[in-house]
Amino acid sequence: MTTIAFAGLPGGSEVLLILFIILLLFGAKKLPELSRSLGRSLGEFKKGKEDLEREIRDVESDFKKASKAEIQEKKDAETPAEPKASSEPAEPDRS
Repeated sequence: MTTIAFAGLPGGSEVLLILFIILLLFGAKKLPELSRSLGRSLGEFKKGKEDLEREIRDVESDFKKASKAEIQEKKDAETPAEPKASSEPAEPDRS
């Protein structure tokens, strides 16, 4: 019987080890600058995501409006137009 190891999220000790390695690689002076740039990039990513979602909603609503208008036009074209009633009184037949 074969067992497959499940690799989940890192635990507390793994996170500390990763943070220690990052500290060694970049140094204590660069960490605040790195975290600021990471925060800015995450903010830009969220803003871009929201803009894309808003654009998709706008296109979807425009599409729905256009399809409703098209359906209404088809319904109007299918129903025959009724003759308009004349506002003038009918003349009597003089035969």
